[in-house]
Amino acid sequence: MVLKEKLRQFILENFMFGAPADQLNDDASFLEEGIIDSTGVMELILFMEEEFGVKVEDTELVPENLDSVNRVCAFLTRKGVSSGADSGDGETA
Repeated sequence: MVLKEKLRQFILENFMFGAPADQLNDDASFLEEGIIDSTGVMELILFMEEEFGVKVEDTELVPENLDSVNRVCAFLTRKGVSSGADSGDGETA
């Protein structure tokens, strides 16, 4: 499963409680749309760290990195996660 699909699936299942995929716009602000609150941001970070093996630093906890599907995907790509990578696929950084 590609990065964006994994992220969308996580958001839909954990914060939108299985809503249809077309209810989540990739550019929609998680906070402004009420999709994720501050506690949810911490859940999202834990998911990213466990699923993609990245470390999210305190200085990176800004809306520019974490406030939409597209922003999170861009952030993870900058952190070295391949946009088409599965976790545990043997990729090396």
